[in-house]
Amino acid sequence: MLSQKQREFYETNGYLKVEQVVTPSELDELQAVTDQLIDESRQVTQSNEVYDLDRGHAPQDPRLTRIKLPHKRHAIYDRILKQSKVTEVLTDLLGPNTFLNTSKLNTKAPGGGAAVEWHQDWAFYPATNDSLLAFGLMLRDVTPDNGPLLVIPGSHKGPVLSHHASGVFCGAVNPEDPQFERDKAVTLTGRAGDMTVHHVRTLHGSAPNVSDRARQILFYECASADAWPLLGASSYIHSLGQRMFWEDLQDRMITGTPCLQPRLAQVPVRMPLPPAPDNSSIFKTQESGGAKSAFA
Repeated sequence: MLSQKQREFYETNGYLKVEQVVTPSELDELQAVTDQLIDESRQVTQSNEVYDLDRGHAPQDPRLTRIKLPHKRHAIYDRILKQSKVTEVLTDLLGPNTFLNTSKLNTKAPGGGAAVEWHQDWAFYPATNDSLLAFGLMLRDVTPDNGPLLVIPGSHKGPVLSHHASGVFCGAVNPEDPQFERDKAVTLTGRAGDMTVHHVRTLHGSAPNVSDRARQILFYECASADAWPLLGASSYIHSLGQRMFWEDLQDRMITGTPCLQPRLAQVPVRMPLPPAPDNSSIFKTQESGGAKSAFA
């Protein structure tokens, strides 16, 4: 799927954009299912296991920050991950054995949909090696004014910056950190059907949606099967116990088979502890943890 030039660009810069990675019919189905899920949120009055609500959410004006675990809400999201060109890109970059860390459909509402402060995914879930990445499949056109993904090229080869504030993990870097080189940021816009890829250590964030159009991006966070999570990372898996963890791991396999010999690499790690008062989502972690905004 990917050319050698694309692979080298990803290796050097820690991000990549792949154009039209889904077919028109796949995109139509993704859009229709997403619209239906958003419409069903009209009856929801507080965040739950499916929806994270944004400020101002109401039956007449559904406003969401995200739909949680979309691959469990409808088969189309799971199929796109496992049986499409998205799958080909995944194996090109991570090899034949891969699993899903999590999925989410970030649905920034028009007119101020919530920002995601600058962070590295690695700060949330470090592992035995950093062969992890995130896909961002654009379900609608993404333009400079509706909260596109921003990345800092090459930051995946640098340090893990502090994501702490006032003694707790706040899930965001301090915009005044001298190692945070915001002036190097690249804006990733595109058409519906395009997909971004960013390495787990790449610094990234997204501004509020100030347009009159929703920004819908389907995110898959994936890992090589030999990248085992470290104890203390912010993941539900630590509460499962050994047997349930094994069953859950098999359920999250995307391609190939589980690996029982984790690869240990010399990678920088900062643990996301102690947790923020509310760490139920990145939005709550950043808000309750006292993260300082880079978009204020």
